[in-house]
Amino acid sequence: MALPPVLRDRLRLPLIGSPLFIISGPELVIAQCKAGIVGSFPALNARPASMLDEWLHQITEELAIWDRDHPDTPSAPFAVNHIVHKSSDRLEHDVEASTKWKVPVIITSLGAREDVNAAVHSYGGVVLHDVINDKFAHKAIEKGADGLIPVAAGAGGHAGHLSPFALIQALREWFDGPIALSGSIAHGRSILGAQAMGADLAYAGSAFIATQEARADPAYQEMIVASSGEDITYTNLFTGVHGNYLTPSIVAAGLDPNDLPKSDPSAMNFGSGGNQKAKAWRDIWGCGQGIGAVKSVPTAAELVGRLSDEYEAAKAELAAKTAFTAGRVLQAAK
Repeated sequence: MALPPVLRDRLRLPLIGSPLFIISGPELVIAQCKAGIVGSFPALNARPASMLDEWLHQITEELAIWDRDHPDTPSAPFAVNHIVHKSSDRLEHDVEASTKWKVPVIITSLGAREDVNAAVHSYGGVVLHDVINDKFAHKAIEKGADGLIPVAAGAGGHAGHLSPFALIQALREWFDGPIALSGSIAHGRSILGAQAMGADLAYAGSAFIATQEARADPAYQEMIVASSGEDITYTNLFTGVHGNYLTPSIVAAGLDPNDLPKSDPSAMNFGSGGNQKAKAWRDIWGCGQGIGAVKSVPTAAELVGRLSDEYEAAKAELAAKTAFTAGRVLQAAK
């Protein structure tokens, strides 16, 4: 199944900048969209709730002005992430605001609801639902989601434990719709790799935490630059849902990353975990395993430029290898 036009015709790179809790605001989203990738933010980042309308107005207006002034390089669409879980008491309000502004892409997480999908479809929007396994993927599509975001092992924040190879393989056995792969995407090669695996798009977040438009603590950004995939801890302690976090931030909170208790998943929350003094995402910083590719804190446009150059170089390298192999096969057949 081909990508819907909104995710096909206006992208410089086949990439979605994932919604970053607390960190993604209008500044980052607008910069990502102008650079040619889907920019997104969690609706819950707009606090109080009335601010969501202001953010959607700002993003819509600024991107419209950009499109008017840059007809040859129009902006990519933007997305809003809704937490579809009983712990979210803002869902109805936030979906109404997204519907009012006709947000092109809606990303749903931690649950799937037919009424939310119907609201988005009422104005022609596209719904992508993030999943960590095949079971949840089936439920999402059955309830009307248009596409899937498989969150594989190594993804920042809440993440699954399955290899991206295994997860994509399982999904493509029955689903031919849009898939955006999440998990350690921080280099252009990884974007091409996601497509080679069977995904249509890649989905990256951690690298964008370390950009100048992100609303991230500078110490958080510096820790990302200084860290690698080996500096990531996978635990459900802090929210009740398993996720990946920067190990140095866990240590700084006075905890032993090698001896973390398990949390009760039924007590899922978005604040404190077992240690009431250390809160995700304020003190315990989510991050994915791909951050070894992050060497500085550039602008979002500069990061997209790097990823684009790496992506094109990887395609050229693959084409050269394919041509070489084809030549060897042809020579052997003579």
